[in-house]
Amino acid sequence: MLAMPSGTLACPDDDRQHRLAAQLADMIPGAATIRVSLNDPKQAWPHLHAIVKDETGDTLQLGRNTATVAARWILRVWPEADWTRPHTFDLADATLTRSDLVAAGRGR
Repeated sequence: MLAMPSGTLACPDDDRQHRLAAQLADMIPGAATIRVSLNDPKQAWPHLHAIVKDETGDTLQLGRNTATVAARWILRVWPEADWTRPHTFDLADATLTRSDLVAAGRGR
């Protein structure tokens, strides 16, 4: 990402996260959250896996390519995240949280 003469990033990360949320919402109508992990249950080795849920918590069925593209985009926006653990991207507020912490009720 390019920096301005002041040394600040030309495009703040917060804007990048919100743009990603808007792009994914356009690409996957009805999506509310996307859970991304490197543990696809259908693969024996680490492989990108995405589960998309709507506002009611129902899983939306996606094609393999759409799911992979969504997962890759999320990984690229948060390369510093610990991807050995699954994460959930909330499209409404453009936040990424570790899925195991949310499930355990330990917050974000």
